[in-house]
Amino acid sequence: MVGMAQTAPRVCSIARALDVVGDKWSLLVIRDLLHGRHTYGEILQSPEGIPTNILADRLARLEDAGIIASEPYQDRPVRYAYSLTPKGRDLGDVVLALVRWGRKHIPGTRTLTGK
Repeated sequence: MVGMAQTAPRVCSIARALDVVGDKWSLLVIRDLLHGRHTYGEILQSPEGIPTNILADRLARLEDAGIIASEPYQDRPVRYAYSLTPKGRDLGDVVLALVRWGRKHIPGTRTLTGK
């Protein structure tokens, strides 16, 4: 199109990573999976109160990106258990770094534990 500037593809690894997991909810879903929550219902119980439509969207996006995998655990209705792939487990250090930073620099934060 005339007058439309073309954007160069992002090559910065931080920018590209943020394209995949840079929104608030994706990292919280990953945190919950790291803490042993595996079903839609368990993740929905997260204290942040993720809306159901956003949770469904983030689970689909993370699966499309190869960060999580789903496995049916019930047939009727079909329900899935979610787990981190090796690629997703590699984000554990990122989540831990955010935990440490938050505890150090944001008063009143705490670390969530387990289910």
